[in-house]
Amino acid sequence: MKQSEIIAQLRENMSRAYAPYSKFHVGSVIRSTDGQYYNGCNVENAAYPLGVCAEGGAISAMIQNGSREIAEIYVMGDGDALVTPCGGCRQKIREFANANTQIHICGPEGLRKTFTIEDLLPFSFGPDNLNK
Repeated sequence: MKQSEIIAQLRENMSRAYAPYSKFHVGSVIRSTDGQYYNGCNVENAAYPLGVCAEGGAISAMIQNGSREIAEIYVMGDGDALVTPCGGCRQKIREFANANTQIHICGPEGLRKTFTIEDLLPFSFGPDNLNK
């Protein structure tokens, strides 16, 4: 999938978000290491802690479809500031990524900045810590 197609899909995913409380719509797209693409959007809930972030939704779709490793992930939100994954999502991404997995932060106009998961979650705790 071309980057322009991913950006269009991110916009579509944002438009499908359910965010009646925050009014802050987020979309995500994951490309797994087997070349498949998975979509996510945030889904809020009146019991605020029970909402689902866009990244978590895309990870769930990836796992449900049999993929287990994130090659790269795209995240899009509105506003002038970078919309990077929250702390919980950084840990969820880490579970299915390696230190060099790229996280592409986008705005409606396109790609803004790219990080690795190591940039966003340095010295992280992950599955490899439990296999020792």
